[in-house]
Amino acid sequence: MSNYVELFRHLDALLVKNRQFWQFMPFVERGFVWHQNLPFCQWLTALDDNQLQLLSYDINALTTALMPWIDDAEALTQLVSKIQPLTRTDRSVPQGFDSGIPGRKWQQIIAFNEVLPPLGLPWLEWCAGKGYLGRVLAASHQQPVTSLEWQSQLCIDGEKAAKQLGLAINFIHADAFSRESDNAITTRQHAVALHACGDLHVSLLQRVAANKGAAVSISPCCYHLIRQSHYQPMSTIAKTSTLVLSKHDLRLPLQETVTAGNRVKQLRFVEVSFRLGFDLLQREVSQTETYLSVPNVQKALLNQGFEAFCVWAAARRGVQLPENIDFDKWQRQGEKRFAIIERMELVRQLFRRPLEIWLALDRVCFLEEQGYEVVLGTFCDKPITPRNLLIHAERRNIS
Repeated sequence: MSNYVELFRHLDALLVKNRQFWQFMPFVERGFVWHQNLPFCQWLTALDDNQLQLLSYDINALTTALMPWIDDAEALTQLVSKIQPLTRTDRSVPQGFDSGIPGRKWQQIIAFNEVLPPLGLPWLEWCAGKGYLGRVLAASHQQPVTSLEWQSQLCIDGEKAAKQLGLAINFIHADAFSRESDNAITTRQHAVALHACGDLHVSLLQRVAANKGAAVSISPCCYHLIRQSHYQPMSTIAKTSTLVLSKHDLRLPLQETVTAGNRVKQLRFVEVSFRLGFDLLQREVSQTETYLSVPNVQKALLNQGFEAFCVWAAARRGVQLPENIDFDKWQRQGEKRFAIIERMELVRQLFRRPLEIWLALDRVCFLEEQGYEVVLGTFCDKPITPRNLLIHAERRNIS
């Protein structure tokens, strides 16, 4: 049994044991999902906005705060800490290569490249876009790059830039899920994907393994972007888990708390509380306990007030509103519910990274089963990107 399998087992056991604290949909609930645990709910309610913000931004403080209520809080955070930063090697890139690339994206690309071992193999850039990563790989490793991308205009733009920079990059216009993309994967090759979403990076791992590719390195992203209604485990060990993950569950790893200005916070408060208040109103009108989602709204409508929002939302969702509605009452109810949901989401934050690592370990264990030596670590600090996990795998006994 590998260390990663053992780590998966421990993490899986804790996620299963504590799923009452994270595997639910806060928007569906009228109040605290843990209403039977009155002291816990009272403690959460007593948190003021400053405390809420502090705990949201500091996972260690959150862990300490939740330890009296969640027995495994410290164990979860300790397991997460086992995933360490990967060794980085400075690699020079010619000036001008960052032209047209957003600063943070450029930092991600540089950091990703600096943890990749120099295997002396040609590169396959999966879901390449304009080939930003491919340019850096071609220049710093002196190996040709094949960049696969399904949007034809991005291929055209990428090819043009590669020619101007004098780089050995060949673009393939193909759907990453099509049989045609199989032709891009060869045995003597190092495949890479930086933040390829959901099934796109899963497809790459499966195809590389099937074609006995020499190496693959990915940074997973957007786990919820899958074609099935629920998550399909890849590894044998994950298939034995009792966890059944919906797309909503798979969004949890993406819900990283970020610092926002007061204006952004206030706008979010208004919109979310309006949505929650309308949901309570429609439940009353329709005599149902079913949550009703509302489409995206133009922010200008929010300035017209709660009543205008409700009229708009009711028209969009086919709800017949009666006369003489006390809109102030339902707005206050929405604001009260907003505070409850914020606190339930705070508790779920404890399980965000553990679930993300659970998903990454499923991919790691799958690759080990397919005959690869695998390393899981982080390739950059979180301010550069919260999606900073990297899986690197090399096929055993390749010559």
